[in-house]
Amino acid sequence: MKVGAVIITMGNRPEELRALIGSIGKQDGEPVQIVVVGNGSPVPEITEFASVVRTVELPENLGIPGGRNVGIEAFGPGGRDVDILLFLDDDGLLARADTAELCRAAFAADPGLGIISFRIADPETGVTQRRHVPRLRAADPMRSSRVTTFLGGANAVRTRVLGEVGGLPDEFFYAHEETDLAWRALDAGWMIDYRSDMVLYHPTTAPSRHAVYHRMVARNRVWLARRNLPAPLVPVYLGIWLLLTLARRPSRPALKAWFGGFREGWATPCGPRRPMKWRTVWRLTRLGRPPVI
Repeated sequence: MKVGAVIITMGNRPEELRALIGSIGKQDGEPVQIVVVGNGSPVPEITEFASVVRTVELPENLGIPGGRNVGIEAFGPGGRDVDILLFLDDDGLLARADTAELCRAAFAADPGLGIISFRIADPETGVTQRRHVPRLRAADPMRSSRVTTFLGGANAVRTRVLGEVGGLPDEFFYAHEETDLAWRALDAGWMIDYRSDMVLYHPTTAPSRHAVYHRMVARNRVWLARRNLPAPLVPVYLGIWLLLTLARRPSRPALKAWFGGFREGWATPCGPRRPMKWRTVWRLTRLGRPPVI
């Protein structure tokens, strides 16, 4: 199976980007094809990889999903020139040389498997943050399992999924774009696995380091529900997330930004609405995460 990798960069992590490309180049088996997308900025100097890396420089920042979608299309419509696409954060590092081969084996062994979520671990401590385990029962990050979503900067996607359900939602810009794609893939009958043996080293960070975090999270949560959930579940899902947000007692500025994003999510277009089937709701529930939590 042919494997490609999509990396988006803002041009501000040149050393980390080179290290990541180097770790991709060391993968066992057939070489992984690499596309680096400069998302509104020039791609840093990577002349040592010029023979194995293609670059695309965008005149403006299209956001995470928009930039990754450009990377997908660099492999042909819907990424069809390869069988598997890896999406990796530019400050990450593949921990093992057999990750691409493990992906090939997993997808070949399970024709219904559409997406694999890697385990993210801090390169110094080896610790995996709870938020990086994409399931409710996240206490044991070493346990692999079926899941209902995946990590955006550490995953592998069968390109047939993208050809069937489309790419990431450009309009989200940042936050929850993975869950939108995951729900559409699950609704089309694909499955998602979390694999603890496929590791991306990534420094421990807090998502709130991004200035737009609270507004985008709230706005996109509303959009996610409006786009994908059956109508009766939309108020339930958003009501529960409102209560959870208040229970976490965010700062006053954070809460103000969150409510601003929540209102924006209702007042602005969210893209096409394709509510998932009720059997998909039941499938999500059986997998341990009904689409109201």
